[in-house]
Amino acid sequence: MSFRRRRWLGVLGAAAGLGVLAMAIPAIRTPILRALGQALVADDAPAPADMIVVATGADGAGVLEAADLVHSGVSTRVAVFADPPDPIVDREFIRRGVPYEDWAARSIQQFHGLGVNMVEVIPRAVAGTDDEGRVLPGWCDQRGLRSVVVVTTSDHSRRLRRVLRRSMGVRPTRVIVRSARFSPFDPDRWWQTSDTKRIGIIELQKLLLDVLLHPF
Repeated sequence: MSFRRRRWLGVLGAAAGLGVLAMAIPAIRTPILRALGQALVADDAPAPADMIVVATGADGAGVLEAADLVHSGVSTRVAVFADPPDPIVDREFIRRGVPYEDWAARSIQQFHGLGVNMVEVIPRAVAGTDDEGRVLPGWCDQRGLRSVVVVTTSDHSRRLRRVLRRSMGVRPTRVIVRSARFSPFDPDRWWQTSDTKRIGIIELQKLLLDVLLHPF
């Protein structure tokens, strides 16, 4: 095992130990849990960009954040990812004559309702962060984009920024990651409800794994 991998395994062990310690000692529980929550969040300063992209899973919080960025003058254009129907359930609704309205279509309607009219769909569907990292660089190249703001939920923001910065490589496209303010995940109180506790634990595991696999 390489020295680098052993070192990051040590980091994982230390993080796990801190988690156990935080739950066992009430006096230090809140500061440690708050620090763990903040470790998940990345929020770059907004700057003028060619396009604002709403990440998958950002849902309404992402739409609201992107619309506010448009109205603040960051960009006039917004993009969302395609969301093809589920091969079983959604296609059965379509077969029975029920119109299929995907997330992209709903988001476009919401943007129009919020006064944002220049919205396009990234034609390639993605299933998660890694897919976004594979799709966005080529799409930015095709569109000739020099800068993009990617909006995502707060709990997902730091890991997404790491993935996108790796995948962009030496391309000239600048990527700014914004954390949606209306995200349900609050890094200062995430452990207080079962839903956000589950989100926090899962995202911490994913972030630590990403750091282990890609330490630099």
